[in-house]
Amino acid sequence: MRDGEELALSVHGLSVTMGGPRGVVTVLRDVSFDVAPGEAVGIVGESGCGKTITARAVLGLLPAGGAVAAGSIVFGGRHLTALNEKELSQVRGAGIALISQDPANSLDPTFSVGSQLREVIRRHHPQSRRQARVEAERLLRLVRLPNPADMLRRRPAELSGGMAQRVCIAMALAAQPKLLIADEPTTALDVTVQAEILALLRDLQHRLGMAILLITHDWGVLADMCDRAVVMYAGEVVETAPVDQLYSRPRHPYTTALLAANPHLAHAGQPLPSIPGNVPRPGSWPAGCHFQARCPIAEPDCGQSAIPLTTAGPRHVSRCIHIDQLERR
Repeated sequence: MRDGEELALSVHGLSVTMGGPRGVVTVLRDVSFDVAPGEAVGIVGESGCGKTITARAVLGLLPAGGAVAAGSIVFGGRHLTALNEKELSQVRGAGIALISQDPANSLDPTFSVGSQLREVIRRHHPQSRRQARVEAERLLRLVRLPNPADMLRRRPAELSGGMAQRVCIAMALAAQPKLLIADEPTTALDVTVQAEILALLRDLQHRLGMAILLITHDWGVLADMCDRAVVMYAGEVVETAPVDQLYSRPRHPYTTALLAANPHLAHAGQPLPSIPGNVPRPGSWPAGCHFQARCPIAEPDCGQSAIPLTTAGPRHVSRCIHIDQLERR
C-alpha cells in the first residue's frame, strides 16, 4: 500500500491451498499487490503460474477444494476473505466485475442478448422492464455495438466473437463496478478484433474511472493496457513495477527471460529465444527460489530458504537475491 493513497484493491500475503487425491497442496504463496482507483494493473506469466487462481481468489470463486489459507484481500475497505457467500455475491458485479477469455461460454445460448443483459441490470438496479431495456441499449452503445435494438433481439450464436465479447463487457458494466477483472479477454479473438477490444477497455477505463486488473500472458497486451505489472511464477509474485521499468530494466531473471521470448520484440531473421524447462507444478516447488532450475544466474544459496521480495527501485520489487548479476550480463 502506498502512503496516503486510497486503494481500489489490496492483496497482501495471500496463500491459497487446493485439496485433492494427494492431500492439500499450496497453489499460491505470499502473493501481494495493489490496484489504485482508475489504475490498470496486469498480472503476467506463463500458464500454470497462478494468475487465474489469484483472480478467482479475489472474487471468492475458488474451485471446489480451494481455500484461502493466509493473507488478506481488501476491497473498498472490506476484508473479502471474512465475508460469507451472500455478502460476497453483493460485491461481485456491483463492486468487482469479471470478463472471461471465452465470451461464448459466458452467454447462455438459449436466451436472447436482451433478456440476459436486462436480467443483470435489474438484479443490481431494480427497475421496470422498459427502464431496463433503455439501459441495455445505452450499455450496448457504450461498448460501440451498432443498432442496439436489433442486437438485443439476437441470440449469442448470431454474434461474432468480437460482438459477443462487447456484450460481455456491457454486462460487466451494468452494475457500475469500481474494479473490472479481465481474464485473458482477447485470447479467443483475432488480432484486429483484439486491438478494438483493448481500445474499448482503455476508453471505458478513462471515461468511467474504473480500475482494471488484467490477467494475460501477452506482453503486447500488457504494454497497451497497463500502468504497472505483477510478474508471477509458480504461485509467487517475483517482480512488480511500472510497465516501462519492466521493459527497460527488469530486475528478476524470469522477467528478463519472458521479455526475451516476447514475439513483439523479435528481430527478423533471428530465432525467438525460449525458456528451457517447464513451470513446476504445485506440490513440486523447490525449496528457495521457484525459478532456480531454469535460471541462468542461479547459485547454491538460491535453494536454501524462501526468497523475500526486496526493493529494486522506485515502486519496484523483486524476489531475487542476485539482482546485481543481471546488470553484468
